[in-house]
Amino acid sequence: MKLQTATRLALYAALDLAAEPERQMSVGEIAEKYGVSTNHLAKVLRELGRAKLVEAARGVGGGYRFAGNAKRVTLMDVVGLFEDVHAGPLESTERGRPSAVASAIALVLAEIEATTIATLSSITLDTMLKLMRRRTQPPAPAIRAAE
Repeated sequence: MKLQTATRLALYAALDLAAEPERQMSVGEIAEKYGVSTNHLAKVLRELGRAKLVEAARGVGGGYRFAGNAKRVTLMDVVGLFEDVHAGPLESTERGRPSAVASAIALVLAEIEATTIATLSSITLDTMLKLMRRRTQPPAPAIRAAE
């Protein structure tokens, strides 16, 4: 599954904000971190706001903060705001009757789509944050057995 830029930005922003839910971050801070347009990111954050995943505070010191529950919000909740994940059955580009090959390929692709949706629906932002923390922590020193 190839995600649109807006979807990836939404995931980045949601995870950054969920990592520090008490902190407000400006559009500029987040945009600079990922090297993206503030205008594009602002549109993404507005959509996350409509979904009640983030809240905006105006004025000096304003910005966005996470408003959802990281233990309940899934990757699918975010992805589904920007992607047509339930596009339905694939249509054959063949002319005439569908062939056995086209039907078999459509079946496999539908299974892949269902697996992708199930996976995205089972992973919460909290799980992602834990995974991110594990990947950024230095490995524990090896313990040597007494000789």
